[in-house]
Amino acid sequence: MTYGDVMNARVRSEERRAEIVGAALQVIAERGYRGASLAAVAERVGLTQQGLLHYFPTKDALLVAVLQERDRWDAVPDPRWRMELLASLVEYNAMRPAIIQTFSALLGESVTEDHPARGYFTERYAEVRASMAAVLRAEYGDRLPNGLTPERTAPLLVAVMDGLQYQWLLDPGSVDMPEAFRDFLRLLGEPAD
Repeated sequence: MTYGDVMNARVRSEERRAEIVGAALQVIAERGYRGASLAAVAERVGLTQQGLLHYFPTKDALLVAVLQERDRWDAVPDPRWRMELLASLVEYNAMRPAIIQTFSALLGESVTEDHPARGYFTERYAEVRASMAAVLRAEYGDRLPNGLTPERTAPLLVAVMDGLQYQWLLDPGSVDMPEAFRDFLRLLGEPAD
């Protein structure tokens, strides 16, 4: 086998892994993690379940790959971000309903103690809250116009972003996620009564 053959095989393998992860995203979005089966994912990509196990030996290994792929598309905001970039992120998310649906399904299921993604989401939310506090501090200083600190406001900001995603997924015709988020940002800048 030549070096070129080895490289071609590696590229094909990576392409197949990406195809499997994409199919897993769709299946999880439709059925949730617990309802998703390796057989359903394998069927979507034209493999047997045994063939899929060659790429991902367990359902948990596939879940990790799905979460890593999602993070590639939707990195935690950098503390150097400005608030208007968060609004752009919400607009971008509105163009990716399957990713948002998968994330929301996994997040909802992860609150059970034995869910394999529980640790991932616990850690991710700690990182996101810290990052959002840094973004808020860069924008407003140590106190927002409403009198709250960035650390007190960060969980609320994250809750609004995630809550809007759920509402938008349930009724996209009634909830304009980007517009509602911009309205929330205006509220952050309002002084407390």
